[in-house]
Amino acid sequence: MATDIDVPKYAEVEHERRFLVYRCPDLSERDYRTIEDIYVADSRLRVRAITFSDGRPPAFKFCKKYPSDSVTSAPIVNIYLTAGEYELLSRLSGNTVRKRRYRLDFEGMLYSIDVFEGALAGLILSEVEASSSDALRALAPPPWSRLEVTGDDFFRGANLATVSAAELQGKLSLLRR
Repeated sequence: MATDIDVPKYAEVEHERRFLVYRCPDLSERDYRTIEDIYVADSRLRVRAITFSDGRPPAFKFCKKYPSDSVTSAPIVNIYLTAGEYELLSRLSGNTVRKRRYRLDFEGMLYSIDVFEGALAGLILSEVEASSSDALRALAPPPWSRLEVTGDDFFRGANLATVSAAELQGKLSLLRR
């Protein structure tokens, strides 16, 4: 049963599920994008810089995710920025997450595999988006996943930006039991 979501003007509803990866597919020959997210303090805003391994020019985004009662679906707004606009907004106070994002097709769906860096090194998450929450629910977890973490706030980007290496290892140890 679909949840009613209040969608602010200019926002789109994003439907996604996240999984903890335990057996990562070989990514060594795949292109990737390096993503650096700054989660702006005391807000629901994110500033993102994307660099591409294939040499394409970098991309920059400013994003706001709205709260939702749904675990898998929430309104989101993205604005593409110039390098100068990114430079200006990246000065805002916030916490940063850096990861490499790979794309992998499985059973006709495009999955992202995020390999985290820095304090989050060792964390690998996979996420998939679908056109609706019903389509999303119908998806079987990919074979490389160990556990679905969609509803676990610990694995949301804004929270991960505040997590230490020790906190991450503690959380992963609990999940391995």
